[in-house]
Amino acid sequence: MEITFRYAKKQDLALIFDYIKGLAEYENLENEVVATEEILEEWIFNQKKAEVILAQANGEEAGFILFFHNFSTFLGRAGIYLEDLYVKPEFRGSGVGKALLKKLGAITVERGCGRLEWSCLDWNQKSIDFYRSLGAVPMDEWTVYRVTGDTLRQLAE
Repeated sequence: MEITFRYAKKQDLALIFDYIKGLAEYENLENEVVATEEILEEWIFNQKKAEVILAQANGEEAGFILFFHNFSTFLGRAGIYLEDLYVKPEFRGSGVGKALLKKLGAITVERGCGRLEWSCLDWNQKSIDFYRSLGAVPMDEWTVYRVTGDTLRQLAE
Protein backbone atom coordinates (compact mmCIF):
# COMPACT_ATOMS: atom_id res chain seq x y z
CA MET A 1 0.00 0.00 0.00
CA GLU A 2 1.32 3.41 -0.95
CA ILE A 3 0.70 6.03 1.74
CA THR A 4 1.19 9.68 0.89
CA PHE A 5 0.68 12.88 2.87
CA ARG A 6 -0.28 16.46 2.23
CA TYR A 7 -0.94 19.51 4.36
CA ALA A 8 -4.63 20.37 4.40
CA LYS A 9 -5.97 23.44 2.62
CA LYS A 10 -9.19 25.39 3.13
CA GLN A 11 -10.92 23.30 0.48
CA ASP A 12 -10.37 20.25 2.74
CA LEU A 13 -12.57 21.63 5.55
CA ALA A 14 -15.48 19.26 4.89
CA LEU A 15 -13.13 16.27 4.96
CA ILE A 16 -11.44 17.48 8.15
CA PHE A 17 -14.83 17.98 9.80
CA ASP A 18 -15.94 14.50 8.70
CA TYR A 19 -12.81 13.04 10.27
CA ILE A 20 -13.44 14.94 13.52
CA LYS A 21 -17.00 13.60 13.64
CA GLY A 22 -15.71 10.09 12.88
CA LEU A 23 -13.22 10.34 15.74
CA ALA A 24 -15.92 11.62 18.09
CA GLU A 25 -18.13 8.69 17.14
CA TYR A 26 -15.27 6.22 17.71
CA GLU A 27 -14.61 7.76 21.16
CA ASN A 28 -18.35 7.92 22.02
CA LEU A 29 -18.09 11.71 22.32
CA GLU A 30 -20.37 12.87 19.49
CA ASN A 31 -22.30 15.15 21.85
CA GLU A 32 -19.11 17.13 22.59
CA VAL A 33 -18.51 18.29 19.02
CA VAL A 34 -19.52 21.94 18.77
CA ALA A 35 -17.03 22.82 16.04
CA THR A 36 -18.24 23.80 12.59
CA GLU A 37 -16.41 24.12 9.31
CA GLU A 38 -16.48 27.89 9.79
CA ILE A 39 -14.91 27.66 13.25
CA LEU A 40 -12.25 25.27 11.94
CA GLU A 41 -11.49 27.60 9.04
CA GLU A 42 -10.97 30.51 11.42
CA TRP A 43 -8.70 28.71 13.89
CA ILE A 44 -6.76 26.37 11.58
CA PHE A 45 -6.39 28.43 8.42
CA ASN A 46 -6.94 32.08 9.31
CA GLN A 47 -5.35 32.22 12.76
CA LYS A 48 -3.01 29.28 12.02
CA LYS A 49 -3.35 27.83 15.54
CA ALA A 50 -3.18 24.21 14.36
CA GLU A 51 -1.97 22.21 11.38
CA VAL A 52 -3.56 19.26 9.61
CA ILE A 53 -1.90 16.56 7.56
CA LEU A 54 -4.07 14.29 5.45
CA ALA A 55 -3.06 10.74 4.54
CA GLN A 56 -3.99 8.98 1.34
CA ALA A 57 -3.66 5.23 0.88
CA ASN A 58 -3.39 4.16 -2.74
CA GLY A 59 -4.83 7.54 -3.71
CA GLU A 60 -7.86 7.36 -1.39
CA GLU A 61 -8.38 9.66 1.60
CA ALA A 62 -7.55 7.49 4.60
CA GLY A 63 -7.01 9.62 7.71
CA PHE A 64 -5.55 12.72 9.30
CA ILE A 65 -3.60 14.22 12.15
CA LEU A 66 -4.25 17.61 13.72
CA PHE A 67 -1.45 19.10 15.81
CA PHE A 68 -0.04 22.31 17.23
CA HIS A 69 3.03 23.60 19.01
CA ASN A 70 3.31 23.82 22.76
CA PHE A 71 6.31 24.83 24.86
CA SER A 72 8.32 23.11 27.57
CA THR A 73 10.03 25.49 29.97
CA PHE A 74 12.07 22.58 31.32
CA LEU A 75 13.40 21.70 27.86
CA GLY A 76 13.54 25.35 26.82
CA ARG A 77 12.02 24.56 23.45
CA ALA A 78 8.79 23.94 21.65
CA GLY A 79 7.12 20.58 21.39
CA ILE A 80 4.31 19.25 19.27
CA TYR A 81 0.99 18.18 20.71
CA LEU A 82 -1.01 15.70 18.66
CA GLU A 83 -4.64 16.63 19.24
CA ASP A 84 -6.26 14.14 16.87
CA LEU A 85 -5.24 11.08 14.90
CA TYR A 86 -7.98 9.40 12.91
CA VAL A 87 -7.91 6.60 10.38
CA LYS A 88 -11.05 5.63 8.48
CA PRO A 89 -12.32 2.20 9.58
CA GLU A 90 -11.56 0.53 6.25
CA PHE A 91 -7.88 1.54 6.53
CA ARG A 92 -7.29 0.58 10.17
CA GLY A 93 -4.60 -2.04 10.58
CA SER A 94 -3.06 -1.19 7.21
CA GLY A 95 -0.21 0.98 8.48
CA VAL A 96 -1.85 4.37 7.93
CA GLY A 97 -1.89 5.29 11.64
CA LYS A 98 1.73 4.29 12.09
CA ALA A 99 2.71 6.22 8.96
CA LEU A 100 0.92 9.33 10.25
CA LEU A 101 2.72 9.13 13.61
CA LYS A 102 6.06 8.57 11.88
CA LYS A 103 5.38 11.61 9.68
CA LEU A 104 4.60 13.74 12.72
CA GLY A 105 7.70 12.39 14.48
CA ALA A 106 9.79 13.47 11.50
CA ILE A 107 8.21 16.94 11.56
CA THR A 108 8.93 17.19 15.29
CA VAL A 109 12.60 16.35 14.72
CA GLU A 110 12.92 18.59 11.62
CA ARG A 111 11.55 21.56 13.57
CA GLY A 112 13.97 20.96 16.45
CA CYS A 113 11.19 20.32 18.93
CA GLY A 114 11.93 18.61 22.21
CA ARG A 115 9.01 16.20 22.34
CA LEU A 116 5.87 14.86 20.74
CA GLU A 117 2.97 14.09 23.05
CA TRP A 118 -0.73 13.30 23.05
CA SER A 119 -3.53 11.98 25.23
CA CYS A 120 -5.40 8.71 24.93
CA LEU A 121 -8.62 7.62 26.59
CA ASP A 122 -8.00 5.11 29.38
CA TRP A 123 -10.47 2.59 27.93
CA ASN A 124 -8.90 2.59 24.47
CA GLN A 125 -6.62 -0.41 25.01
CA LYS A 126 -6.17 -1.04 21.28
CA SER A 127 -4.71 2.45 20.82
CA ILE A 128 -2.68 2.21 24.03
CA ASP A 129 -1.11 -1.03 22.80
CA PHE A 130 -0.41 0.57 19.42
CA TYR A 131 1.26 3.62 20.97
CA ARG A 132 3.36 1.50 23.31
CA SER A 133 4.49 -0.65 20.36
CA LEU A 134 5.99 2.53 18.89
CA GLY A 135 7.91 3.31 22.09
CA ALA A 136 5.48 5.84 23.58
CA VAL A 137 5.29 5.84 27.36
CA PRO A 138 2.31 6.93 29.46
CA MET A 139 2.72 9.86 31.79
CA ASP A 140 0.97 8.10 34.66
CA GLU A 141 2.04 10.65 37.24
CA TRP A 142 0.22 13.50 35.46
CA THR A 143 -3.48 14.30 35.41
CA VAL A 144 -5.00 16.51 32.74
CA TYR A 145 -7.21 19.30 34.03
CA ARG A 146 -9.67 21.22 31.90
CA VAL A 147 -11.82 24.32 32.27
CA THR A 148 -14.43 25.03 29.58
CA GLY A 149 -17.76 26.73 28.94
CA ASP A 150 -19.39 28.60 31.79
CA THR A 151 -16.66 27.56 34.21
CA LEU A 152 -14.04 29.10 31.93
CA ARG A 153 -16.05 32.31 31.65
CA GLN A 154 -16.39 32.45 35.45
CA LEU A 155 -12.65 31.93 35.83
CA ALA A 156 -11.98 34.79 33.45
CA GLU A 157 -14.11 37.25 35.45
